[in-house]
Amino acid sequence: MLLAAGLGTRLRPYTLVRPKPLFPICNRPLLHILFDKLAVAGCGTTVVNCHHLAGQIVAAAAERPEVIVQREEEVLGTGGGLRKAMENFADGPVLVMNGDIYHDISLSGLLLAHAAGGRAVTLALHDCPRFNTVRVRGERVCGFGPTQAGETLLAFTGLHVVEREVLARIPAQGFFHIIDLYEYLAQARQVGCVRVDGCFWQDIGTLADYLDLHRRLLAERIPAWEISTQTEVGEGAIFNSWGAVGAGAVIGAGAQLTRCIVWENAAVPSGVELADQIVMPCC
Repeated sequence: MLLAAGLGTRLRPYTLVRPKPLFPICNRPLLHILFDKLAVAGCGTTVVNCHHLAGQIVAAAAERPEVIVQREEEVLGTGGGLRKAMENFADGPVLVMNGDIYHDISLSGLLLAHAAGGRAVTLALHDCPRFNTVRVRGERVCGFGPTQAGETLLAFTGLHVVEREVLARIPAQGFFHIIDLYEYLAQARQVGCVRVDGCFWQDIGTLADYLDLHRRLLAERIPAWEISTQTEVGEGAIFNSWGAVGAGAVIGAGAQLTRCIVWENAAVPSGVELADQIVMPCC
């Protein structure tokens, strides 16, 4: 399951126009990148939930017969969405992935680690100090929050594997946060972990994060700009540092862009200088 129903409040006003999982990464919607990762890992049916700007998620999945779109009229949270999707899951473990992260974590490796660990839940964790909140002792998750003696704090990547019967414990209606259930299961020694230190991982929760992902992907490339062949570039336009320009965009004559992401069909006026920005279509 891909969790894609969030409101993306920290990325407003951009998420007022487009849900976060559809933000382009080097001119390709993140959701499609994640769908392809699941396909390569051999996943069959994938459920993607949606709430905010749901119609755009529906349209994005329209040409993927393996994807079931779950529209949620009310916010159900990470647990409530999974509980609602239960009827679409076959027997056995369910692979869950947040829809707002870009990563190269081995999904098949995570599934194998879960099978070998014998626990109800397995979280993919890494050492990322900004997000380190998961208490770990060896290959077992002890809980969430301030560390205790003998424990290590690690960060949750947003990838986890959960046995189907665990989802049955979630209330059938209303909002539910999956971490609340995992906290309870951790006390019963039922939550394991696999470390994925060294993986390429980046969430896009803020403008700075979204831009930094592009820096990491593009800065060492030559050229360091991902510019669609369907872009109209005016005379004398300058592209500094790194960035991306989507299909149908128009870059005015003499415009100067530095570390910018120009979405498809957006327009940059002639002569302007922009840095560290997303440029959206005006309508």
